[in-house]
Amino acid sequence: MAPEEYPETNVISFIASDFVDGNQEIDESQLGETLPLLPLRNTIVFPGSTLPISVGRKKSLDLIKSFGKKQKYIGLVCQKDSIVDDPAENDLYPVGVIAEVIRVIELGDNNLSIIVQARKRFEWQQVVQTEPYLMATFKIREYLKASKEDKEFKAILDSIRDSLLHMLHMLGEPPKELVQTLSSESFSDMLISYSGTNLPIDAHEKQELLSINDEKEQAYRLLMILNRESQILELKMNIQMKTREDLNQQQKEYFLQQQIKTIQEELGGNTQQIEIDEFRKRAKEKKWSDEVAKTFEKEIQKLERLNPQSPDYSVQFGYLQTILELPWGIYTKDNFNLKNAQKVLDKDHFGMEKVKERIIEHLAVLKLKGDLKSPILCLYGPPGVGKTSLGKSIAEALNRKYVRVSLGGLHDEAEIRGHRRTYIGAIPGRIIQNIQKAGSSNPVFVLDEIDKIGNDFRGDPSSALLEVLDPEQNSTFHDNFLAIDYDLSKVLFIATANNLNSIPQPLLDRMELINVGGYITEEKIEIAHRHLIPKELQNHGIAKGAFTISKPALQKIIENYTRESGVRELNKKIAKIMRKVARKIASEEPYPKTLKVSDLKEYLGIEEYSRDSYQGNQYAGVVTGLAWTAVGGEILFVESSLSRGKGAKLTLTGNLGDVMKESAMLAMEYIHSHAQELDIDPEIFESWNTHIHVPEGAMPKDGPSAGITMITSLASAYTQRKVRPNLAMTGEITLRGKILPVGGIREKILAAKRAGIKEIILCRDNKKDIDEINPKYVEGLTFHYVSDVKEVLDLALMDEKVDQPKNFSTIKEKSQK
Repeated sequence: MAPEEYPETNVISFIASDFVDGNQEIDESQLGETLPLLPLRNTIVFPGSTLPISVGRKKSLDLIKSFGKKQKYIGLVCQKDSIVDDPAENDLYPVGVIAEVIRVIELGDNNLSIIVQARKRFEWQQVVQTEPYLMATFKIREYLKASKEDKEFKAILDSIRDSLLHMLHMLGEPPKELVQTLSSESFSDMLISYSGTNLPIDAHEKQELLSINDEKEQAYRLLMILNRESQILELKMNIQMKTREDLNQQQKEYFLQQQIKTIQEELGGNTQQIEIDEFRKRAKEKKWSDEVAKTFEKEIQKLERLNPQSPDYSVQFGYLQTILELPWGIYTKDNFNLKNAQKVLDKDHFGMEKVKERIIEHLAVLKLKGDLKSPILCLYGPPGVGKTSLGKSIAEALNRKYVRVSLGGLHDEAEIRGHRRTYIGAIPGRIIQNIQKAGSSNPVFVLDEIDKIGNDFRGDPSSALLEVLDPEQNSTFHDNFLAIDYDLSKVLFIATANNLNSIPQPLLDRMELINVGGYITEEKIEIAHRHLIPKELQNHGIAKGAFTISKPALQKIIENYTRESGVRELNKKIAKIMRKVARKIASEEPYPKTLKVSDLKEYLGIEEYSRDSYQGNQYAGVVTGLAWTAVGGEILFVESSLSRGKGAKLTLTGNLGDVMKESAMLAMEYIHSHAQELDIDPEIFESWNTHIHVPEGAMPKDGPSAGITMITSLASAYTQRKVRPNLAMTGEITLRGKILPVGGIREKILAAKRAGIKEIILCRDNKKDIDEINPKYVEGLTFHYVSDVKEVLDLALMDEKVDQPKNFSTIKEKSQK
């Protein structure tokens, strides 16, 4: 196809100074009745413009070559369809411009280039010649110029100029000469022609603009086109800017990643890929289920798609690391040597026979069955008795790993179940964390201080523990962070608590409760001698055998320097002694190789506590009772006194609880209803007031176990009979005089022995508690087992009255008067 006739220009590079006033006159002597036509493809030329045109088609070449000296004008018309190579009259727009051919340039290869200057609009009438080129009759179209005094027209031209400059600036930085030319007033006459020629719009729209004969109307139409094109251009530029920014960011990230990749390869490989490959290698060694393997592969594929710089990458990386570090299907082999287990438990803990027996029983069943789910044990008792440390001994006896988590003060449920990965800084719960730390799926797991869990707006952790501690559910424990079920059924959970009352009942139901009672003095002495002293010698750098504490001194420390059920305070006192000894050894001062009772004041100061001792039976109404407190067994005294008054008044003092007050009222009612049997004149109750007091009023006291003590005290006061010497008692009473069993017998009995008591009255049902105590600890004690108040009074009250008994004989005389 021949070169198409296009002007060699564009809106930015075209020099505005090439435009001249489009109203130049034409030398009509050189115009005939017909005008040669030069068809142009997609090009509309406006009057006043000067531009080069490439000529290549045969008819067009023939036209230019036929030019004579007298012929210099041609008609430039645009084709309706640029594809047509040999246009006929129906293929041409009717309106064009008459242009003067200024110069003809031969380019070789039968191609020419001409420079033309457009003069005036014309309209061809009829094509009269088609060969060798097109010739047509024509007429010049008149053009109505706008008045220079028309302010509206001037405003339109200013708007055209502004829009044109705005478009030029959007396309790039235009030449300063072009901006200056367009901005000058002298260019106003050529502004419409320049804009029409160079606007990047469709040819038919340019042709419509060229066909308008009124300059003002033409300017209006041009301004509408410019505004539209300016808006379109702005949209295009905005779109380009957005895509360019996105592309630039993507390119930047891509180049940075490529650089990192190159550096990593130089250093030995792509770190990200190396880590992912390492994950997959470790996953092949795991003994997990198909479901876990499927989930892991899905999550690692997600990691591969993430950018290492993304915040989600580190979360996903940590999640996969957590899965890999869990001991899926890894179990330590239990040691079924029962004798060895008993030996380990006895070595580490003195006493605790029930707990040890329960562990040995568990080992025996596990040995026989092999697949027994581990029970949930709960050791409860006072502080300092070794509940937590027992977990370590159990782990050693079973040859299992040991982990411990303290639940004291825990309020957030997520601490148990973990946080969901949607939260920033999400981590697994403490259960999964410690299983991961243990490195096996069957450790001994101590849940310390389970009774001190709280709850608030963050949830109830004790409810979250229900799944953990239920043997029927914990085989599929669900952690929110892990989001995969984990088997906890082989874990031996051991919970510890001081007070069962604060543990929710559903949680208690899932645990096997084992009471770890306080130690008696003899047991504390053995614990100190076997465990505490050797440990503190090592802690203070004192050579083994260089110093020890005698057993009488230990007993003195226990009874007069501590008051506790466990041995924590005792350990502190021993540590205090060791510090003073260590100082003397370091200072090369003399020190006793064995600490005796006489040395305690120097090393521990004055005595902090004093034990109650039996005070005799010289007074009516004073009876020794036995009580259990958080620091062990104690003796207490119940005192009853009678005073003249209106009668039927009972006063209770000594910081008594509700249950203990009820026991006093029961005792009083029993005395009233059985006055005749006790040889008590009923009229005494009408003239004497009764006062019951339990000393040490600063200490709160409660419980039903002082019932028989109170009834004995009242009976002694009303009969003025002495109480059997060296006698103590404990038991609950009913309104009909029955004796009920009470708890804490072991501690109470040992407290009685320390106080010098020789005989003890107990409920018949408490005999089984006495049988469990080591016989050597109850040597010298006589036990009386009773089931009715009458038996108690027969045993406790002597026929002998106290010195200077109260005289009730005058009561009748006064009442008769």
